Amino acid sequence: MLDPTKRARLIDLLRELSFERRRVTLASGRESDFFIDCKQTILTAEGHALVGELMFQALDDLPTCDAVGGVELGGCPLASAVSLVSFQKGRPLTGFYVRKARKDHGTAKLVEGDKSLKPGTRIALLEDVVTTGGSSLKAVETLQAAGAVVVGIIALVDRLEGGADTIRSAGLPLLTLSTRADFME
Repeated sequence: MLDPTKRARLIDLLRELSFERRRVTLASGRESDFFIDCKQTILTAEGHALVGELMFQALDDLPTCDAVGGVELGGCPLASAVSLVSFQKGRPLTGFYVRKARKDHGTAKLVEGDKSLKPGTRIALLEDVVTTGGSSLKAVETLQAAGAVVVGIIALVDRLEGGADTIRSAGLPLLTLSTRADFME
C-alpha cells in the first residue's frame, strides 16, 4: 500500500516542477498539449527520496523480484532511488539501466550493470512516463534477451493514452503512481 501522504507530496512536486501546459512532440512521435518532465522532480533530493520509497512500496503488488531496471533516461534515477531504498529497508535490489539504443563506443552495452545480471534474474521495470507503452516493451525485450525475467512495470505517470492497455496486452502487470487525471481536470 502506497503511503498516501508521500504520494500526495510527490504529485505536488510533479505539478510544481514537472508539469507544463504547452504543445510538444513526445518520444512516441505524438503531439500533445501537455508535458511532464519527471526528471525535474526526480532529480531533487526530496523527489528522489519520495519516488524511491513509493516505488519500493509498489513492488509489494508485483510478483517478487531480485532487481529493478530503469528505462533510459527517465527511469535511470528511478532504479537508483529504489535500489538505495531497498538496501536501507534490508531487502537489497540491484539496479540496472536499460538503454534504448546500443552505444557506438566503449562496451556498446544495452544493459548497464550487466555483471550482476544472472540468467533468470527477476526484474521489475521502472518507467517515468507511459504513453504508448512502446519504450517499456522494447526495454522488456532487451532485458529478456539478456536472460532476465520481467515481472511487471511500475510507472510514475500514465498519460492514459493507451500504453497501459498495450503493456497489459503483452501479459505484464502495470502499476502507476499517478495518471494525467492528477494533473489535469
